[in-house]
Formats: sequence, structure tokens, C-alpha cells
Amino acid sequence: MTTMTEASVREFKMPDVGEGLTEAEILKWYVQPGDTVTDGQVVCEVETAKAAVELPIPYDGVVRELRFAEGTTVDVGTAIIAVDVSGGAAAPVAEPAPAPEPEEKPQGRQPVLVGYGVAASSTKRRPRKGPEVTVAEAAVQAAVQSELNGHGHAEVADVVPEAPAAERPRPLAKPPVRKLAKDLGVDLATVTPSGPDGVITREDVHAAVAAVPAAAPQQAPAVPTAPAVAAAPAASYEGARETRVPIKGVRKATAAAMVGSAFTAPHVTEFVTVDVTRTMKLVEELKQDKDLQGLRVNPLLLIAKALLVAIRRNPDINASWDEANQEIVLKHYVNLGIAAATPRGLIVPNIKDAQAKTLPQLAESLGELVTTARDGKTSPGAMQGGTVTITNVGVFGIDTGTPILNPGEAAILAVGAIKLQPWVHKGKVKPRQVTTLALSFDHRLVDGELGSKVLADIAAILEQPKRLITWG
Repeated sequence: MTTMTEASVREFKMPDVGEGLTEAEILKWYVQPGDTVTDGQVVCEVETAKAAVELPIPYDGVVRELRFAEGTTVDVGTAIIAVDVSGGAAAPVAEPAPAPEPEEKPQGRQPVLVGYGVAASSTKRRPRKGPEVTVAEAAVQAAVQSELNGHGHAEVADVVPEAPAAERPRPLAKPPVRKLAKDLGVDLATVTPSGPDGVITREDVHAAVAAVPAAAPQQAPAVPTAPAVAAAPAASYEGARETRVPIKGVRKATAAAMVGSAFTAPHVTEFVTVDVTRTMKLVEELKQDKDLQGLRVNPLLLIAKALLVAIRRNPDINASWDEANQEIVLKHYVNLGIAAATPRGLIVPNIKDAQAKTLPQLAESLGELVTTARDGKTSPGAMQGGTVTITNVGVFGIDTGTPILNPGEAAILAVGAIKLQPWVHKGKVKPRQVTTLALSFDHRLVDGELGSKVLADIAAILEQPKRLITWG
């Protein structure tokens, strides 16, 4: 094996991709030992408590070693990859350090964590080493997996006896799943995979644990007949009464923030039901406006604009409470947060200096924010420094709610579903588009009068959108 000299090897350390973050989990490696990399090339994707971020390498060279496997949480400042920058030809390289265990992958691209999708890359994966699976074994495995997943009838004429352990292929599972199985004392060879290409998932391991008390003496698995398959549910939870999921990443950060907010800031919530028929008509008109062509135009756009106008008229609500210095910090800018439900959990990126944006600029910013959040590419910086937030629970058909403040903010507006309802309009009961707004605020900063004024202003604008012009 070729020896690496200190002069020719550069170590790339886990950076602080956010403000004050201390660790990040390696979600996906896009390179392998022996690959050539160039300055600026993305080598891996990591997940912090705030976002999933792709890390570029800052120099050219040949990858010599991956210090950690996918699924490993690494402290900021720890070297995660070694690169030979001498410019020489690729030499025999060290395999990735087993943390928690080396990962084996079948040929082709494999899915990353649920909700993230597979990142585009031209890197070729090395074929998996190990004994081939016989046709008979593959038939049994496919039949059993088909039964468990409910994808079709399982029919096999003869059950093939289990092969000796030395001849069986190693079960396919990602490092985090292997570690979970090891911690729970589960032999992966006894777990039936349900993931793509026969990959064992966390759910498979938990199901195996739950099934242990009722398990019969080990024997060759019996393959269900077609009638039994037809009667089985799409997903079987027999014996599994509960599933435990590790708390980490966005969920962990969100939980800590919400608990801190709920028990630090005294919350008050006020409600108002609004006739937004004119606003809905204006939305349809704006969709035809040439200045807004190609932009995201929806009720949320006008609600956001209405909130910004209300803040301009009542600036004291755009503030924060500095407990350490015993000061109220009045913000002369609005970083408008928009709560977004993503596969990684609830995140709240914000539009910087939203108060200074025109309606087309605000529409463009909202569109970019939503697209980036859905793609899981929201940066940590985009979720810092928010001053006020909108959460749209109406997209789930909910009338309204009592939202919890984001830490450091004085107010959050919840928007309910917009529904056609009977409403007294000009002295007559008519069908009108109606919604309910809820404004939660920090009672240390915002008293009932100020909170009521802000909510009343928002409602008045949405009832008569022309006030966007006269008040804005």
C-alpha cells in the first residue's frame, strides 16, 4: 500500500455550516476513495439541526480516505475526508473507517434517507463483493417480501432449505440501521427486508424486535399461499405495538425551541373571522398581470403583504425580548418567516427585509422559499434572524389554531382554510369566501390593544384589498 506523506495530504474538516452549530450528520457521500475531486466539487451532504447542506471540497486532488460512514454524527472541526493534493496518480487507498460499520452497497444508485431523494452525481459505485444469490433463494426472498409489502400474490412451488451461514450473502442495510440492530441485539440475517433492492430498513428491525416474544422456534420460513396474501393488509404490524424513532436533526431542534418558547414567553392568542371574497378575486386578477407572470400568486402572497402593512402601522409588534440585558429590541426591518412542512420536519425560513419588497419581489421570494424548502436545500442562514412568522394551517383543511411563537419573535399569524360559507353581506345572507385568522403574541412585549390593532388591520385589508394601496 502506498504511504501518504503529510505534505501531500489535506484533511477537510466538518465546518460550522450554521451559526454556532456543534455537530452534523453525514447523510450521503458523493465520492469514494480513489475518486478525483476538484476545487468546489460537492463531496457529501450533511444534516444539521437546521438544514441539509451539501459540502464542497476546497482543493483539487485524489480522495484517499473517508473518515466516517454515512449516518454518523460528527463534531464540527473533525476531519471527515483526506485528499492527496500532490497531483500523482491514484494509488491503493484506505477504506472508509467503520463508524459505526463499513457500508456495503449493491450496484447502482441507492436511496438516501426518506424524504431527501437521490442527489445527482456522476460518481460510479464499486460493485458489491460477496457470494451470488441462487435463483431459488432469490425466488423465496422475492415471494416473502412481496407478501410483506402487499405488492402481489406470493406463489412458490417448493421452499428451498436455508443455506449455511457461510454461503448466505450479507444482509443489505445502511450503517445507521446496522448500528440500530446491533444495539437492539437483532441479527440482520433473520430480518426480512422491505426496502428497495432488498435493503433492510429501521422499521424492519423494530418489527423483528417486536416479534421476538411471539416467535416460534427457528425454522425455514413458510411461504404464504395466494389466498392468504389476498386477505393480508398492505402493511402488517402483527406483534408491533409501538415503534421508537431517535430524536435528532430538525425534530430535535424544533422540539427544544418550542418547549423553550412555550415556557418562556407568555402566549396570548386572538382570533378573527374574515370575509376574504374580494381578496380571492384580486388573486385571480393578479394572476393575469403581466408583471407577475411566472411568479407564485396565491392568497398567502396578499396575506403576507397585509401583515407587512399592519406591522408598518404598528411597528412595536416587530420586536424581541432580551432577557439577559433586560431590554426590548425594536426591529426596523422585517424578516418574514414562512412555516414550511418538509420531509425533514417543520422549518421556518424567512424572507430578509421583506418590508422593502414590492409585490412582484415578494411573490418571487415566496416562490424561491417554498421551492428550496421542498427540495430540502434551505440553508441555515435562511432560518436565522426571523422577526415575525406566518403559518398556513389552512392548506390542511384546518380552520385555525393557536401557534407557538418562534424563539426571539413577538408574534406569529396562523391562517385557516378559506371556505365558502353563508355570510351577511350588505344586509343579505350570501355565500362568501371566509377564513379565520389567529395571532399569537408575547404578552411581555405586546398588550391586548396592540395585538388587537394588528389583527384588525390584517382583517380590514383582506376584506377590502384596496387598502393595500391606501395604507401601504
